[in-house]
Parts: sequence; structure tokens; C-alpha cells
Amino acid sequence: MYLTGIGTAAPPTRYTRAECWEAFRRSLWYERLDERAVLLVRAILQRDNGMEARRLALDSLDEVFQIDPDTLQRRFELTAPALASEAAQQALQAARLAAQDIDAVIVSTCTGYVCPGLSGHVCERLGLRASAGGYDLVGQGCAAALPNMRMGQALLASEQCQHVLSVCVEVSSAAMYLDNDPGVLISACLFGDGAGAAVLSSRPPSQPSAQQRCIRWRDSETLLDPRTREALRFERRQGMLRNILTREVPALAADYVGRVLETVLGRARLAAGEIGAWLVHAGGRDVLQAIEQRLRLRSADLRYSAATLREYGNLSSAFVYFVLQAALADAAPGGWWWLTAFGAGFSCHGALLEVT
Repeated sequence: MYLTGIGTAAPPTRYTRAECWEAFRRSLWYERLDERAVLLVRAILQRDNGMEARRLALDSLDEVFQIDPDTLQRRFELTAPALASEAAQQALQAARLAAQDIDAVIVSTCTGYVCPGLSGHVCERLGLRASAGGYDLVGQGCAAALPNMRMGQALLASEQCQHVLSVCVEVSSAAMYLDNDPGVLISACLFGDGAGAAVLSSRPPSQPSAQQRCIRWRDSETLLDPRTREALRFERRQGMLRNILTREVPALAADYVGRVLETVLGRARLAAGEIGAWLVHAGGRDVLQAIEQRLRLRSADLRYSAATLREYGNLSSAFVYFVLQAALADAAPGGWWWLTAFGAGFSCHGALLEVT
């Protein structure tokens, strides 16, 4: 399988940490939350937490504090199809393909729900053939991009498809919840809205442009441990999604990322030092630092993940598409690249890419 085009999309409005703090101070929640919770929000938004800004599908930050099921559902219904389609269109352009060339689209999300699913909205907006397959995956959290791509790989291997669109879209502002729980508050302060897409093809580009790289998916691995499910997941409260985020997540993520990497490198008979670009879901600053220590990397090795986190926040499943796009834009040296994401389940996925 080849990744022949990458695209990303985010809402146009950029909000800094400082702006988020001032909006919180103006809100009714400043008085509703207890003193310890307010101090935690202040610490997250006034100190360097690895994130400087994020994009949210809001005309004003005051809107983020309108937290009720109907408002959040409308936000998802309006924003998710638009972002998913914009990222998919960019991926098509990068692959130099037309909408009619796509045989199937797979859309992943965890921040909202629509029926019929988002795949139908993407097919409609892009003008895909009526015979194109539409598949919707939910509930995989931040880890969803790689399972999405592996499903695309299976469709290509069936020889029923030549080109598959892989799309992940998250409207974190449509999954907003506030209470005094530290995990809930950290999530509210770090997550942003965005979408990523990749064209997956059974063959490399026949006539690549000067800017186009050949990205071949060589091997992949998954580690799913339901025993740690409670460490990171969504629950429903008052008809809304509430994120459960525990202190164990950085250590879990680092351990699982390391184990998946070691499995794939062992099969390929490669050493970690032969990886030329590290494309890692950041989660947050503490998670990224834990991964750096576990894999014995330099901070510069995770520069694409750190830069994406600083500018966009945690984009959940869409994050790794932004990181991959950053590496391509930087003309990272070819060779072996490692793509990995982790999240609810607790699950971790990794893929070895060969880039020329």
C-alpha cells in the first residue's frame, strides 16, 4: 500500500492559551468550579504546557462555555462534514487524482455522531461515484488513524479498490465538558478541532510531481489491552461526552509505543537508529516526553509532533496526518519513517513506512 496524498484542515480561527484563559475568567464557569479547579486551569493555560494555540469551530471563545447537548450536537453536525471534506479534497489534490478515481472512503471520529454517517457527507461534497464504498468507524479515540488505514489496506488487498480515502475528523469543541475533575479540565484546555486525510493506493504514483514523495506502508502492528480501558475513554453524562483522562496515560502510552515499535523493528531486522523520521501522536507534552525517554530519542527527533502540538493542540485522531504533512513539508530525509498513535482502549498502533 502507498500513501499517495496527504491533506489536513482546521477551522480558520486561532485561539491562544492566553485568550482561552481570559475567556474562562469571563465565563460563569470561573465561579462554578471550585478553587482548586480554577488554579489548575490557570496553571495549564498560563504556563508552557507544550501548546501555544489551537483552532476551534467557534466565532467567539464565549461560545465554548455554552455546554448543552443540543448546542454540541449542532456544532458537530455543521463542522465535521466540512472539515472532513476539506482535508479529503486536499489529499486528492496532493495525489493528483479526481473524485471519480476513489473507490471507497473510510471516516473515523470519536467526538460526535451522525446517522447516516460522515462518509456519506464526504462522498456528497467531493462528488464521489454512487458506487464508492462508505465506511464509518467510531470509538477508537486518538488512535483511530492507523486502524482506519489498515482497513483501507484490506480493501486494497481485496483488489476491489485501487484508491481509498482515509479520513479522521474530530470536533473537540463539540465534546466539551467542564467539572472539577483534573482530567476533564486538562482535556478542555488542550484539545482542538481538525481533520486529516490520506489517499491510500495499491500502486505508487505513475507520474509523481516534483514535490510528491513515494510513501510505502511496509509493516504495522497493534497492541490492545482492555484491562487498561478505564485509563482513557469517553463516558456519557447528562447526554454529553465526558473525557476520562488519568495520570497513568503518559506511562502507558510510552510503554505501548515502545513495545509496538520493537515488534515491527524485530520483524524488519532494523534498529531504532535507522528510523529517519518519527511521526508520533503527541497526546500532550508529558506524553511526548515519556515517549522520548522510553525510546531514548532526542527532543529534535519528535520535532514534528511537538510543533503540531504547539500550534494546533491535541487533535485526537487527526493529529498524525498533520505530523506526516509537516515532515513532508520539511523534506525530511527518505528511508524508514515510523508512524504511531495511541488512545482509548487502551490501544496503540504503529506502522513502518519506506519513503523515497
